[in-house]
Amino acid sequence: MAHELYTRTNQKIFFAGLALEALGKAEESRAMNAQAQIQAQRECALFHLYGALLGLCHEIAGFYRLPQANAPRAETLLTEDVLKSISIPELAELIELAQHSETWLAQMLAAYNALFQPPREPKKPKGDVTQPMIIAISVGEEPAPELTRSEMESWRQQLKGLTVRFREGLSEC
Repeated sequence: MAHELYTRTNQKIFFAGLALEALGKAEESRAMNAQAQIQAQRECALFHLYGALLGLCHEIAGFYRLPQANAPRAETLLTEDVLKSISIPELAELIELAQHSETWLAQMLAAYNALFQPPREPKKPKGDVTQPMIIAISVGEEPAPELTRSEMESWRQQLKGLTVRFREGLSEC
């Protein structure tokens, strides 16, 4: 493999595609461990999508020769502080996408970071022993729905499109 920054981004986008294909097969499978395979491929796809984002950040940081060009986490580069020293339109767009929770990039980052959270027991309604006929229920947080393959494929396509567009802009300079 060539030692160019773009090769890592391409590789991670491709690997995410392979994981999503495997996820589709696991979802159709009737194997005893199908649920485990589904979870494993979902996490694998998220891992590679995040790696592709990090690779894209490395490409941009390397092109502009930023001191953070070797950052081990994408979030290190996706801050306003990075833009204070030099105006970088590609990073500004990524930062904008990462900061708004309704965007695909913010949702992808949240899903990736959720992989590192410990499992939490669902909240159960508490019973009041003095009022046996009344059941107290909690209207707390609903459990987050599982990520779908189509949602992650959409993130992959969005990231792929951004990568192509950014590379065209970077090569014009």
